Formats: sequence, structure tokens, C-alpha cells
Amino acid sequence: MNVYDFDGTIFPGDCSIGFAFWCLKRHPKLWVTYLPDVLKHVIQHKRGKVPNYLMQRKMFSYLTMIDDFDEQIEKYWNKNEKKIAAWYLAQKKPDDLIISASPACIIGPIANRLGVKYMATDFDREFGVFVDNLMYAKEKAKYMIDHGFPVIENFYSDSLADTPLALCAEKAHLVTKNASTVVDWPELDSEMMNKVKNKIDTGWNIHLKEDD
Repeated sequence: MNVYDFDGTIFPGDCSIGFAFWCLKRHPKLWVTYLPDVLKHVIQHKRGKVPNYLMQRKMFSYLTMIDDFDEQIEKYWNKNEKKIAAWYLAQKKPDDLIISASPACIIGPIANRLGVKYMATDFDREFGVFVDNLMYAKEKAKYMIDHGFPVIENFYSDSLADTPLALCAEKAHLVTKNASTVVDWPELDSEMMNKVKNKIDTGWNIHLKEDD
């Protein structure tokens, strides 16, 4: 079985932020009810005053503020499905697993279109809270181990924060250049481990470029 991160790995950018921009354009009220508060949390997170999971919860909060979610997510993927990396489509298999920190309500529709399994953050759109842990960094590895998944032959991610899961795979690959280039996972010497720790501690792996 091959396992893939999603954002920045087989999809350029971050689909949660992409869908947020999508909704901002279609629901102008979000510029007042959502954007100022989330920007404040992002700044506080960068200053070390707000932990990653609280920042992510605030970033996902726009999902509680739209009443036509099902319609908009289908339209979003109708436009953005074509961005899935060509290298991934060329090697896609039915038993692939996508595992992502993005909300399951966003990842699920595209995984279903691709015909592969997925595991993502379970975010309650009614109450604006995580049903389970944010599926980030070591939580991905913990999920795979706890649920007894078969051997991971290949793991692909764009983030060193996913090193815990990379270590569970027979072979790990780092995806670079906006989901377009695949290289071997770097050797984990002391310098690299410090980078990994920093990635995991800060949780800062957000791609802000959007053109929708």
C-alpha cells in the first residue's frame, strides 16, 4: 500500500485555504465574520501565543458559517480536480491511502473522485470543533499503527513534519516544487532532526498562494 499526504504533495497548495478563498468570494459576509478573527489567530500562532491545533480550528471555522457547503465543495472540486499532480495520476492504485490534516469533509469528495481511501481530520461543521485529534505529524503515524494498517510500501509528503509516518514506510519520498517533483526523503542527521522538530512544534506548513 502507498500512502500520500494531500496538500502540497499530490495537490499544489492547501485545499482548506483554497476552499476558504472560494467561500469568501461567494459569501462576502465571511470577510467580516471570519477573516479578521482568523488572521489574528495566525499572527498569535506565529508569535507562539496560540498552539497549532487552536489556530487550525479557527482556520476551519468558516466551514460552520456556510449553509450551502455540499453545493460549494462539489463546485470547488469541479474546478480544481485538474490540479491533481500528473505524476500521482500516472501511478495511482486502488489501494492508495490519502492521509491529511485538512478536514475530511473537504478531502472526502476528491478522494472519492480519485477512487482511493482517505483519512483526514474529523471536524464537526455544526459545533466548530475537532471530533478527534488534528491529523497532523505524529498523529498520522499513531493512526496507522493503532488501526493495524498493512505495510506502507511508499510514503509521499511535502513536509518534514510527516517524518514520524515516513519512518513507518519501507520507502519515503519528499515532494517539492509545488507538488511537481519527487525526491528521496532526506537523511535524518542531527541538523535534519532539528528541522523536523521545528516543523512539528510550529505546525507551520501552510501554502497561501491561491488563484481561484
